[in-house]
Amino acid sequence: MAAKTSSGRFFEDYKPGQIITHAVPRTVGPAERALNHMLYPARHALYSSDEFARSCGLRASPLDDMVAFHVVFGKTVPDISLNAVANLGYAGARWLLPVWPGDTLRAVSEVIGVKENSNGKSGVVWVRTRGLNQRDETVLEYVRWVMVRKQDINAPAPETVIPELAVAVPADRLVVPEGLDFSQYDFELAGEPHRWGDYTTGEKIDHVDGVTIEEAEHMLATRLWQNTAKVHFDVSARPDGTRLIYGGHVISMARALSFNGLANAQMVVGLNAGAHANPCVAGDTVRAWSEVLDKAETAAPGVGALRLRLVATRGGTPFELRGEDGKYLPDVLLDLDYWALMPM
Repeated sequence: MAAKTSSGRFFEDYKPGQIITHAVPRTVGPAERALNHMLYPARHALYSSDEFARSCGLRASPLDDMVAFHVVFGKTVPDISLNAVANLGYAGARWLLPVWPGDTLRAVSEVIGVKENSNGKSGVVWVRTRGLNQRDETVLEYVRWVMVRKQDINAPAPETVIPELAVAVPADRLVVPEGLDFSQYDFELAGEPHRWGDYTTGEKIDHVDGVTIEEAEHMLATRLWQNTAKVHFDVSARPDGTRLIYGGHVISMARALSFNGLANAQMVVGLNAGAHANPCVAGDTVRAWSEVLDKAETAAPGVGALRLRLVATRGGTPFELRGEDGKYLPDVLLDLDYWALMPM
């Protein structure tokens, strides 16, 4: 009799061109917003207030961009990273449509690259994932790569295929939500007076605050996003007996901390690159700093785009990223390069 349970895919199970339809669709609503605000110090006005969102030309407040990302990402975990050693990075992400309370999200991925590691015990898998709503409209797309264990270390190595990925999402490919209009933007209600023109390329911002990650809260968050990767829950899944903090938890924490100095960076619309530089575990205190990498105008009234580097650390000195050897410093947890929309 065939086994009823699944141990997930291992590295040797992936082939370039493979299409994976992920279970299970999920309808999202106000509860996700409330839990997101409970788990992170998230308080960007556009995602907190229907009235503020309406004053910016939207019909109501959509769900936070990172909520959409977490939900779509969580759908992929049982098929992509259940047997992961670590999630390594992201590229080419675009948020294409707002996600509204009541929308139902599902995910589909295509394997676009594989490369066995030199130890023969694991390999790296690249996938391009799309998140779709109930109308089969793509709301989000991104590439990520993950290191996955082999089940049979004697299985032959597949032919190496490494995808070519753009360094960044071009500014003219960013999608501004229909109707978004910052020409009557209320800076007082948003929390800071700084607008697009107040930021200069190369400027660095220390976001000052820190949050200590607790074991219970990161497992609650990971369950909320239906992420089932063993390394987040099972202490026997890692040699040192610790639970690895879900990388998306660090992303959301750092993005929320960036409010202090970037309160008007309202909407994330592109993710150019991202790396989880070092593992994060319970007890680490996450801090964040940002660097302005680029600026662009958009066709939407009063709306500009900032390209930002967001770095999360567990202490250390702000604005230090790599050592003399070019490698990330041990205290760097996250290096994220993204585009955000801001009033001009």
